[in-house]
Amino acid sequence: MANSPSAGKRARQAEKRRAHNQSRRSALRTAIKKVVRAVVSKDQDAAATAYRSAVPVIDRMATKGIIHKNKAARHKRRLHVAVSALGATGG
Repeated sequence: MANSPSAGKRARQAEKRRAHNQSRRSALRTAIKKVVRAVVSKDQDAAATAYRSAVPVIDRMATKGIIHKNKAARHKRRLHVAVSALGATGG
């Protein structure tokens, strides 16, 4: 329990932000998993579509501070390489 009213307010705000960020992080992970699943199933069209929808989500999370910009770049690059490999092999 907080010792002052201001500490109590900060605790309430922190909990609210934590729940909000947790929801955003879950959406990010879901978007990434959709691409990975499509790549594993070797469905080139689905993988490309999922990748195109995942990139803005990844960028948005980096902008909002949910993840670091370098982590966003790393995710985008790895997903792009995986999706591109499907096209090169004829999937």
